[in-house]
Amino acid sequence: MCNTGTLSPVPHSEGIIMKIVSEITTFLILLAILLMFNQCGQRGPEKEFKPPSEYKESLIKANQEAVKEESGQIDEYIRRHNLNMETTSTGIRMMIIKHGIGPASQPGMTVKLSYTMTLLTGDTVYTALKDGPLIFEIGKGQVITGLEEAILLLRVGDHAKIIIPSHLAFGLIGDQKKIRHKASLVYDIEFISMY
Repeated sequence: MCNTGTLSPVPHSEGIIMKIVSEITTFLILLAILLMFNQCGQRGPEKEFKPPSEYKESLIKANQEAVKEESGQIDEYIRRHNLNMETTSTGIRMMIIKHGIGPASQPGMTVKLSYTMTLLTGDTVYTALKDGPLIFEIGKGQVITGLEEAILLLRVGDHAKIIIPSHLAFGLIGDQKKIRHKASLVYDIEFISMY
């Protein structure tokens, strides 16, 4: 039997919203600092400075709409490919294709994964065949947050398909190589070993 953790049919949760609010708050603080430096040394009429609280709500709403749109794109991908996936509380979609019989993954353990990573468009960006297997210690932040979360729901020997939304992947800027900004990632993973 596979240890898949607690899954929820709701793709939007407090965890996603809290992460978005945290990212927006950081952005707003950086924006306020940038605006302060921009005002230094300028001559002419003084411009009115709006505190972040005046536009925070509109940014939160814009982010929520972006998450909703991305979730719709993921749902459309699942529908097109006739996949039967479950959704975690943070929005990761996953399905176990083949159940393994090895031990369940645990934080602090090192795992080795064979994988193919594609975009929702079907474009392959990285594979174990070309780039080597993924080897990382769970819980050390050596891979994207979504993969850390998903691997904790698997056991050695599992073969799974996992879709990770951009806020748990490479976010607003991508990986600066092959993954574009705000890209959802589709992983086809074989959990080879853990030590």
